[in-house]
Amino acid sequence: MLKRVVLGVAGASGAAIAMRIGELLCSLPDVELHLVVSEAGKRTLAYELGPDALTDLIALAPKNYPANDIGATIASGSFKTAGMIVAPCSMRSLAAIATGLSDNLLTRAADVHLKERRKLVLLARETPLHIGHLRNMVAVTEMGATILPPVPAFYRQPKTIADIVDHIAARAVDQLDLGQAPLAVEWDGNA
Repeated sequence: MLKRVVLGVAGASGAAIAMRIGELLCSLPDVELHLVVSEAGKRTLAYELGPDALTDLIALAPKNYPANDIGATIASGSFKTAGMIVAPCSMRSLAAIATGLSDNLLTRAADVHLKERRKLVLLARETPLHIGHLRNMVAVTEMGATILPPVPAFYRQPKTIADIVDHIAARAVDQLDLGQAPLAVEWDGNA
């Protein structure tokens, strides 16, 4: 059975993680990727990964939507999905999701996932955090979302930035529980 997954890309730093999540989702059988990138997300993709990054990300997704297309299929609860990942998730997008401000397709699709009780994984990216950020994280968690900060797992002894990105992206995709074996290497208890 086809599993539709929405990937939202907001304007925070971490474009490489979004790209890797897109790649991982496309590698899974029976997963159809639906992509929405905010205007700030487009700018961050270009800055962090180069001028062709948006084109490369769109090429992964059979379905992609402009951020201002509030009438897109992913804006409706009747359009069934297996979940949504927002990576990276800016504090602006987090605040909009936490307060139900569906002013663009990314935040509307996230709102739909919350109201329909579907999986929503937010890779909230900011540091340091002030109390408003923390309250918004609590609010979305209380509504059913998962906050997954893109924090490196140094116990894995990563050798490259790609190792760090791969692990974070795999953990995010694993949160959707799409029926595949875990993508992130499990800890075996040995140091």
